[in-house]
Amino acid sequence: MKRFVVLFLLLVQYNIYAQDTFQYEKAPVFPNCETIEIDSLQQCFDTNVFTHVYENFKVPQKVLDENYKGNVAVLFEVDTTGLFKVIYIDAIYKELKDETKRVFGLLPKIKPATYNGRVTYKQYSTSIKIPLINQSIVSKSVTKVNAFSKLEAKAKTEFDSVNASLVAFENKGYTSQLNIPFTHSDYSKFDRQMNLIGTNSHTASKPFVYEEVSKYYNFKAEKEKLKKETDTWAGRKLWNEHLVQLQGKDYWFTIDPIFDLQVGKDTDAEFSSTYNNTRGFLVRGGLGKKLNFYASVFESQGRFAKYVNEYAESLKAFGPDPAIIPGRGIAKRFKSDSYDYPVAEAYLSYAPAKFINIQFGHGKNFIGDGYRSLLLSDVASPHPFLKLNTKFWKIKYTNTWMWLRDVRPEVTEDGAFLTKYMANHYLSWNVSKRFNLGLFESVIWTNSNDRGFDVNYLNPIIFYRAIEFETGQDAGNAIIGASAKYKWNDNVNIYSQFVLDEFSLNDIKGGEKSWKNKYGYQIGVKYFNAFKVSNLMLQFEYNRIRPYTYSHNTIATNYGHNNQSMAHLWGANFSEAILIGRYHYKRWFANAKFIFGVRGLDFNDGTDNFSYGGNVYRDYDDRPFDTGVEVGQGIKTKTFNGNLQAGYLINPSSNLKVFTDINFRNFAPESITTSTFKSSTVWFNFGLRTDLFNWYFDN
Repeated sequence: MKRFVVLFLLLVQYNIYAQDTFQYEKAPVFPNCETIEIDSLQQCFDTNVFTHVYENFKVPQKVLDENYKGNVAVLFEVDTTGLFKVIYIDAIYKELKDETKRVFGLLPKIKPATYNGRVTYKQYSTSIKIPLINQSIVSKSVTKVNAFSKLEAKAKTEFDSVNASLVAFENKGYTSQLNIPFTHSDYSKFDRQMNLIGTNSHTASKPFVYEEVSKYYNFKAEKEKLKKETDTWAGRKLWNEHLVQLQGKDYWFTIDPIFDLQVGKDTDAEFSSTYNNTRGFLVRGGLGKKLNFYASVFESQGRFAKYVNEYAESLKAFGPDPAIIPGRGIAKRFKSDSYDYPVAEAYLSYAPAKFINIQFGHGKNFIGDGYRSLLLSDVASPHPFLKLNTKFWKIKYTNTWMWLRDVRPEVTEDGAFLTKYMANHYLSWNVSKRFNLGLFESVIWTNSNDRGFDVNYLNPIIFYRAIEFETGQDAGNAIIGASAKYKWNDNVNIYSQFVLDEFSLNDIKGGEKSWKNKYGYQIGVKYFNAFKVSNLMLQFEYNRIRPYTYSHNTIATNYGHNNQSMAHLWGANFSEAILIGRYHYKRWFANAKFIFGVRGLDFNDGTDNFSYGGNVYRDYDDRPFDTGVEVGQGIKTKTFNGNLQAGYLINPSSNLKVFTDINFRNFAPESITTSTFKSSTVWFNFGLRTDLFNWYFDN
């Protein structure tokens, strides 16, 4: 009986609780909503809030002056006493946040919301549109937020707050850790400013990052000078801005299309025309103040001047692909006489401290102040690299580690190209206000004895030559060098390089011109604002490299990548003189370049198959003699390359240019073979290019 009574009481209690927990929710009530039907109370509440904001909100003058269009995200609540409280505001301008707080502070005390007949608080999120509109007419309701979780309430406004957090784009790239795309013509625009007497700049290790150049050259001001006045979106994107440019509090990025569209005519070719059809995209950006990123993807098809096509096919890698496009990469056959050559370049740039920059990516580097480099050049294809730049006092120290490929059939295993490695040290020291001295050391090695990437060479301050001796005489190929620059005055500076692969003092004293004396040198001068003409730069440069420099007796440890030299385009066994003129006025530019050279080439005619020291990929043990070695030995070949170019900078943000140029080339060997013959070329070109890298057509 007792159990029955207990069970009965429990059932009665449960039934009453169930009836009492019938959920009944009522929105906060404004005085003018008290007679409204309960189903319409929420709509009446929304209308009162929007009307109050529209009638009381005063857009700050700063916002009006800057013609801002956007939203103010607001999270607010009506508490259990009926008071409005602002919880969170997200807006670009502080003035908008302050005005929002003021307006919501003017809302009257109203009847609080109820839940199951009990008073409770309610949270809502909404946005105030700028310029101001009456949202009670165009909007259905504010967004009701779960009253039981403020964390969830804030989370529900997160997406809107991302849009609201965007700020006016300021192009932080101009002071970032991003590289300035290395083109000789564009670098000449700020070369003088970096070489003024008294600057503590270091100009040999390229590409530069914007942050280091911005100390001497005001990118933003120079771009403002070029700005075209336009009111349309299409006009701004064409003439002034990146296609996509976004900036938030701690990030920014831009997206641009890439074009290199050319059409031309080679007078020496049998085909009707030359062309290049490159399309792609470029992404640049930053996360915080220390990390930047860059990525570009190129999809290209092209047919070049006859001599360029022949050179590209002479670089052919093992396998079915017919060519390597100089400076770009392996090319597939496109149609019957053209090439398809996709390329991608990317890197991360990070500055953990103000004196250190670390980069990891896939691209190219350059060391020198001249048009050519005898130490490290950008004429070969892009490759993976890790670079450490350290700058302090009067010193800049650059360490670069690279992963390269040897793509010849004789070193290919199971269809895979041979991987080899290169490590460089370059120390730049500003000895005085006028004089800079640079010291260079490099070593190339392969995966001999499964050594892989030798950790010994990761040491940024060790001497590579010592490591080479420790690991075996033929384990690597070490090269040393030096550079110097003297600022004659603010408008004239003299620069030089010296590279040493092997050196025998006794042989030099003996006067027999030994093959062991493998070295080269460069001397050049730049004249800025030449003859008092602003923005006119004139340059003269002389380069001479003795035979067998950069080559080695171990087949894969030559100074090359993808069948291209990692230093001078011509390899070794040559001398050349270069004259360059560059001029720009507003968006217009003009360049002229003339190269006179004497080269020594191999016969390779079946009878004379010796290496005369020009091809860095050949074993120097294949030489015909040990003494009497001279520059130009073998097939002595006189060459002339000339280029005249003029154009117009369409968009300074993406560096999109329209241009026309004429290339002259005369190649005159003293002996004719199946692979070496006389040619004379005039190549006309017209194109539209996003200028991001150097093309070298002076092979």
